[in-house]
Amino acid sequence: MQKYGQLFIAFFVGVIFSIGLAIAGMTQPQKVIGFLQWGEGWDPSLLFVMMAAIPVHALSYLWIRGKRSPLFDSQWHIPKAKELNKPLMVGSALFGFGWALGGYCPGPGLSSLGSGNFQAGIFVAAMIVGMSLHRLYQSRTKI
Repeated sequence: MQKYGQLFIAFFVGVIFSIGLAIAGMTQPQKVIGFLQWGEGWDPSLLFVMMAAIPVHALSYLWIRGKRSPLFDSQWHIPKAKELNKPLMVGSALFGFGWALGGYCPGPGLSSLGSGNFQAGIFVAAMIVGMSLHRLYQSRTKI
């Protein structure tokens, strides 16, 4: 039963995150490109979104840091790897390439599915194929 509660909380938080991404305009690739493109036509609105998110995160982090576990789980799930290795570098490059090619990163891509955006559907399908290929590769090579 606890597992379903965690899934419900994760889904609820995902919906709130998705709404925030949509309101901020991060589900529109043209908006992200306008922010990343310096010079004439530069759109600084996403900078304000980030500047608003930093204090919210900092205060939340200070509050959470002293807790023994998350509110809805018995332990923290923090990655233990702290080194730069080949799989991380290759995965990062592929992530950046996919972001540049599609104009979405995973969160906004999934959020855009709710609006029925066809391009977001292609992006998410490609992302699922990539994740599946990685799992297949990982299971065969025992990374």
